[in-house]
Amino acid sequence: MTSQSRRATSAAGAIRPTVTVCRGCCCGTPKIPGVDHAAQLRDLRTALNGKATVRATDCLDVCEQANVIVVQPSGEGHRAGGRPVWLGLVNDPDAVGDITAWISDGGPGLADPPSVLDLYTFSPSRRVRAELPEA
Repeated sequence: MTSQSRRATSAAGAIRPTVTVCRGCCCGTPKIPGVDHAAQLRDLRTALNGKATVRATDCLDVCEQANVIVVQPSGEGHRAGGRPVWLGLVNDPDAVGDITAWISDGGPGLADPPSVLDLYTFSPSRRVRAELPEA
């Protein structure tokens, strides 16, 4: 896909939300003990199959928040005011369940997240946000 066609696709808006799972230098590694990282990614992909695009990416440069998941709205969610939501310290299977339930209901802009996700939400620096690959 060319950069021009990626921009056109981005401008039109993604059909589904995009879930970006950090799997870099800290996230998804033994540096975060007691978490089955492979199961976390597998569970997200299984639960969101057909509802969201789930992708793993290299380091998002917010290692102090490992494990990091970013939920980007669908095109419809973006038009309704949804913006990417950064979730950090996602090291509990129950948090993954809360994330998948929210996205199944529509995700950013279309459904309110469960209030427990407020505990995981953070705002990265502008530089870090700008480096997130577009959906």
